[in-house]
Amino acid sequence: MALTGKDLIEMGFTPGPWFGPALDEANARGLGGEALRAFLETHAPPPPIDLQKSVPFEVNIEAETVAEEANVAAVLETMRLLMKTPTVRAGAVMPDACPAGPVGTIPVGGVVAAEGAIHPGFHSADICCSVMVSELVGATPASVLDAVQASTHFGPGGRAEGQRLPVDLELIDAFRGNRFLNDQKILFTAESHMGTQGDGNHFAFVGQSKATGTVCLVTHHGSRGPGAGLYKAGMRVAEALRQRRSPATLKQNAWIDAESAEGRAYWDALQILRRWTKANHEVIHDRALAAAGADLSHRFWNEHNFVFREGDMFFHAKGATPIDPAFLPDTSGVQIVPLNMGAPILLVKGQRTQRNLGFAPHGAGRNLSRSAHLRGLGGRPVDAVFEEETQGIDARFWCGRPDLSELPSAYKNPVAVRAQMAAFDLADVVDEIMPYGAIMAGDWEHDAPWRRKRR
Repeated sequence: MALTGKDLIEMGFTPGPWFGPALDEANARGLGGEALRAFLETHAPPPPIDLQKSVPFEVNIEAETVAEEANVAAVLETMRLLMKTPTVRAGAVMPDACPAGPVGTIPVGGVVAAEGAIHPGFHSADICCSVMVSELVGATPASVLDAVQASTHFGPGGRAEGQRLPVDLELIDAFRGNRFLNDQKILFTAESHMGTQGDGNHFAFVGQSKATGTVCLVTHHGSRGPGAGLYKAGMRVAEALRQRRSPATLKQNAWIDAESAEGRAYWDALQILRRWTKANHEVIHDRALAAAGADLSHRFWNEHNFVFREGDMFFHAKGATPIDPAFLPDTSGVQIVPLNMGAPILLVKGQRTQRNLGFAPHGAGRNLSRSAHLRGLGGRPVDAVFEEETQGIDARFWCGRPDLSELPSAYKNPVAVRAQMAAFDLADVVDEIMPYGAIMAGDWEHDAPWRRKRR
């Protein structure tokens, strides 16, 4: 009598797609008894991976106000749940931490080390968000700020046809040679988004070194459309694995096995996007330097939203600046920590400790969401708030309308963040870029149809 799925269930096996092929082969071979059990055990998928006991993590943040108390409590709650993810081995929270989604989602300012696994949700869609500094000779801060405003591009989408900037052909070939990046939409954005900075907290900043007086141009942005496309593709692969192997894991914490074919291709795709993002910074800087008639004396950069590998351990930094030489393949060790448009940009160095896992803060972070901050302004006129918060700096918004959720009061106290960075021995400040002015996207959504309808 032929075996059926019911027989396998009675033997203790969990139903699944593997039942059909296994039954066909077992019946064809006439297997029974111990031979049947041995055969089924070699064909049955491994048992589901359950959540682990929450792994302890380092807390490098203290609350100094009521708003900060609520923020820190939310950060710790989400980290405790995240640290139950089966692949996770260590974690840390930076002084600029704030929640970034439903409970259990890695917070901004979070560092998580996972064994043998890459978690797309841990780096999110803004892959390789990073900061670049160019030290200039032969230009004034005012001329550089005017030049970068004319040279960059903020807001959604990319540059229009006829205004696009060239992308290195070897880099495009690398996109085409990767299973995740060889996608028509990703390839289109890799070309049309070159020389763009997006929106939100991304910026172009001009200031002068406190130590030397050198004029500095600083840009902040990530991998734009190509990164968003890779993130979506990675999450699809990770979700399929989660459903098969660890349905108890939260969807946002799904992973790709690093040594699988998908994992190796995804890791390579991350490195390609790192190259693209660095080139994107460089093209904006080079255009601005040419427009300002300035010469470049020195340039450096670092990503703060990326995945860093050490053996079979993958360190995911969701808004955290790497300071360990193992994570700095192409820098001299000086890393960049911006705070807000009116505060100095910190240049830091540090050493890896148990507390920091090799990372420092990436900025000032927020205590309140954008919408909560705007509600807290009580409906004050936009111009009045803008004038009050930007005194002493040349603050500009590329679309022409200020975004009040990006003014200094929207962020944590930069003095407190810096003090906690020192108190927890995360990194040392070696110089500061004192602010002259900054450019951000601005409230380009103000006249969007859904906004007009709401008003």
